Parts: sequence; structure tokens; C-alpha cells
Amino acid sequence: MATIEERIKQVTARVLKIDPSEIRPEHSFAVDLGAESVQSIELVAMFEKEFGIEMEEDAALSVETVGGAVDFIRNVCKMQGVKTEG
Repeated sequence: MATIEERIKQVTARVLKIDPSEIRPEHSFAVDLGAESVQSIELVAMFEKEFGIEMEEDAALSVETVGGAVDFIRNVCKMQGVKTEG
């Protein structure tokens, strides 16, 4: 099973149509990766689908970086009892 970070990079790459190897934990979804508001909402939906979780949308949209998303999703998975790798 891929780590949370690897899975987030894959989803982000698909939604934003970029190479996953170019995505770093410190990258901002909007500033560095070019996500527009519609794409940010799509990312939240795709992360929910990928991990089988439900996130509070405003809280999820307030996460600005890839590394922040890793921590946020790890915590949501833990709270919702979803097992993850890494």
C-alpha cells in the first residue's frame, strides 16, 4: 500500500495534470501547483474518495500545502477509523 503522501501526490497530479514527481510537501496547492478554487474543491472530493473518508469542507480547503494535507488526512483517517500506511 502506498503512503498517505504518495497517494495525495497521485491524486493531486491527476486533478492538476502535473507530474507527481514534481510535487513536494512544502508546495502550496494554489501558489506552487496552480490549483484554482474549483480544482481545490475537486481535490477535496478526490481525497475523500481515495481514502474513504469524509472531511469538513471548510477545514479541508484551509489546508494550503501538500504536507499539511498529509497531516490533515492522516488525522481524519485516524478519527474515522480508516487504516492507512505511512
